[in-house]
Amino acid sequence: MTEWIEKIEKADSPAKIEEIRVGVFGKKGVLAKAFSEMKNAANEDKAKIAKELNEQKAKLNTLLNEKKIILETAALQEAMKAEGIDVSLFAPRSEAGGTHPVMDTMDRVIEYFSNLNFSVETGPMVEDDFHNFEALNLPKYHPARDMQDTFYFKDEALLRTHTSPVQIRTMLNTKPPIRMIAPGSVFRRDFDITHTPMFHQIEGLLVDDKGKVSFANLKFILEGFLHHMFGDVEVRFRPSFFPFTEPSAEVDISCIFCKGEGCRICSKTGWLEVLGCGIVDPNVFDAVGYKDVSGYAFGLGIERFAMLIHQIPDLRSLFEGDMRLLEQF
Repeated sequence: MTEWIEKIEKADSPAKIEEIRVGVFGKKGVLAKAFSEMKNAANEDKAKIAKELNEQKAKLNTLLNEKKIILETAALQEAMKAEGIDVSLFAPRSEAGGTHPVMDTMDRVIEYFSNLNFSVETGPMVEDDFHNFEALNLPKYHPARDMQDTFYFKDEALLRTHTSPVQIRTMLNTKPPIRMIAPGSVFRRDFDITHTPMFHQIEGLLVDDKGKVSFANLKFILEGFLHHMFGDVEVRFRPSFFPFTEPSAEVDISCIFCKGEGCRICSKTGWLEVLGCGIVDPNVFDAVGYKDVSGYAFGLGIERFAMLIHQIPDLRSLFEGDMRLLEQF
């Protein structure tokens, strides 16, 4: 027994303790062997031998458990020490991503009109002449087509120049009333500080029975929307021309940079143009087969809004992937 006590005291790892346990308590261990040899002892000595073996067994078991706890605790402390961190050090830089300012602005616009029960509709980016132009009161050789700078393919296929074709497709497939917005990418052959070949628009359309839609309602909706996006700004409507609406208007807000006093951004006018709108032209309803209805439509460029909200001077920087710009958002 003394030999095994010394081995327990000298053990330096939980693995060594397990080895000793098997040597003492295993099926072929010293205690099992000692108990098996009791049959050779005299009957009057067996009780005394059994008592001594059980005492030794209990003592060795206690010593093994105590030593095992000590060694496991020491091993755990060493592991914790090796894995420890200095909480006083600066944390590593977070590389969490964020929403692109264009997509963030689009999400805000969609959320606003969705809360007014406008459905969100989508359509193909490659369109035909009918949906992109003719159904929108832009017949062939109409001078307003020159404003679009269109990318054409063969067989009259083209990249859509606005999201208005989604409105046409929705009206062809749905009966009024309609209350919808159409967000998405559009394409035009233009590239400068305020234009890119691909950009994003959201256009809205509301159609109902004749007499139920008015310009006053359109004005109310858009004023609330612009206050939601830009805060406490003044809003004005200027007469304009769009082939698919009549009457038509362009909508301005008081300059958010100079508060309407006049600066370089607003060309000293105190106003910034932000979107177009109007009452849907009857020719558009004729193209989709609608009778006895009225409606209004509006459209805006998402990049234009993003530039104003985040004060970004060059539209092209939104598409260059410069991390110095994008990390600001």
